[in-house]
Amino acid sequence: MTTKAMERGFKLILGSQSMARKRILAEMGYDYTIVTADIDEKAIRTEKPEDLVVALAEAKANEIISKLGGESQFAKDPQPTLLITADTVYFHEIPEQVIDGLIDDAITYKVAGGLTLEHPLISPFIDSVVGGVDTVMGLPKELTEKFINDVLL
Repeated sequence: MTTKAMERGFKLILGSQSMARKRILAEMGYDYTIVTADIDEKAIRTEKPEDLVVALAEAKANEIISKLGGESQFAKDPQPTLLITADTVYFHEIPEQVIDGLIDDAITYKVAGGLTLEHPLISPFIDSVVGGVDTVMGLPKELTEKFINDVLL
């Protein structure tokens, strides 16, 4: 599938090794290049969690931009970048034994935020998802497509 972005020579950089994000972009039909930020996340600290996520995102973005600036193909043709992410998952009360089961399951430590909506232990306790399941997985398809097309038009 050729998308408008690809037809117009848009270069898509995925700043993540997330299998879910790779799968979502592939499902959308995008070709992309992976450029990850090799930063020490534990060295970045703030008092408020909401400030920490912004500080980490900025540090990662700066590292990736630095890497891209060093590669002639991107330095000659810099592309504007936009990152927007938002999701909320509401849960019913989760019994302690379910939480213990999640802690004991190794997959919990291998996914972003320790949350896999389709996990058989957690899925019965999900009340609602605001922002879409693909958003929770790390990349909202509809919003991603909209923003890419907005930038190109």
